[in-house]
Amino acid sequence: MPEATNKADLLAVFDKDLAKLRKTLGGVDEEKSSLSPPDDDTTIKGVIAHRIHWMGLFHGWYEDGVAGREVHMPAKGYKWNQLQEYNAPLYAKGNETAWVDLLSEFDTASDKLRRFIKAHDDALLYTRGANLWTGKWTLGRFAEASGPSHFRSANTYIRKALRGAG
Repeated sequence: MPEATNKADLLAVFDKDLAKLRKTLGGVDEEKSSLSPPDDDTTIKGVIAHRIHWMGLFHGWYEDGVAGREVHMPAKGYKWNQLQEYNAPLYAKGNETAWVDLLSEFDTASDKLRRFIKAHDDALLYTRGANLWTGKWTLGRFAEASGPSHFRSANTYIRKALRGAG
């Protein structure tokens, strides 16, 4: 799927992919939320906890960049090739959280990200170099990676977990 190149397209893909994920999540209860695909041990709960956290990281990166602070990507003390190590506690924390609470946190995080996108214009979201910390990517591309791209991969993962259980 080609990446969005403007705010309108980003909001459209955000809404589309979030709706698909929410439809899938509608068939998941507390018991099913502990399922994982046959070839993986990450649960549905863990996947949603991960998505919540990464939407929060996006906001932290942006806020640090705007404030002129160092932006630690993906997080302080971690490099991109250490994501498995970084994500492991996120999955574990998700497993210990009630499903209803995770869904509420997910709704809050996704609503916050959508409001952020809606509140900013194409110039901020899609001008290369407008945010030094984004490197070759635009801010809009980071927002897409933190939201719609994660929604798509979560939907695929959760559907696979549900199929494996059935």
